[in-house]
Amino acid sequence: MVQIKKSTLSFLSDLKVNNDKEWFAANRKRYEDSRENFYSFVQVLINSIGAFDPSIRGLEVSNCIYRINRDIRFSIDKSIYKTHFGAFIVKGGKKNGDKYAGYYFHIEPGNHSLIAGGAYKPPPEWLSAIREKIDDQGDLLLKIIKDREFARYFRSIEGEKLKTAPRGYPGNHKHIELLKMKSYLIACKIPDNQIVSKSCIDFVVNVSRTMKPFNDFLNEY
Repeated sequence: MVQIKKSTLSFLSDLKVNNDKEWFAANRKRYEDSRENFYSFVQVLINSIGAFDPSIRGLEVSNCIYRINRDIRFSIDKSIYKTHFGAFIVKGGKKNGDKYAGYYFHIEPGNHSLIAGGAYKPPPEWLSAIREKIDDQGDLLLKIIKDREFARYFRSIEGEKLKTAPRGYPGNHKHIELLKMKSYLIACKIPDNQIVSKSCIDFVVNVSRTMKPFNDFLNEY
């Protein structure tokens, strides 16, 4: 059974305090081994999610993994490398992150690892469609997020909110707090000791299966 190695977390920990080209070049073998470990885990995760989410079937891991190099062109933080590995498992690959809700897997030492889903700052057309569906089927969304298994992994829907009702909706709408949201995100954190355990893959798959009805609600537009 595939699992995240302790050496992968150790590499990321060391990278956090040695975020420069010279150190990275000297430790490239550690990076390549860690990346391969993450790739292997994510490919098994893709295959497992595909068993219950047909939109994921046939995805290549290379289309889901994010580069470790940071885009620092417009950032105050000039750190060259990310200190985590991330993958977005979504229909068509990570390039479609602004079109569909999917499954985001992230490993980062310091108990910052997580499995997440939903829609992050969906573009206007998608956001409008989500609000229209909440207006029409908000009770269904509440049923999904109040499900006992869902509540076991996710505390609440996260994301920025408007201060007032969105245009076209009354301020006393029964689902106004959901309509105000500009992102619809859910996340389940995974501590370091669990991320390197043999049971981690089964845990992440179970959480992903639990989030599927939420993603489906956002994707039906």
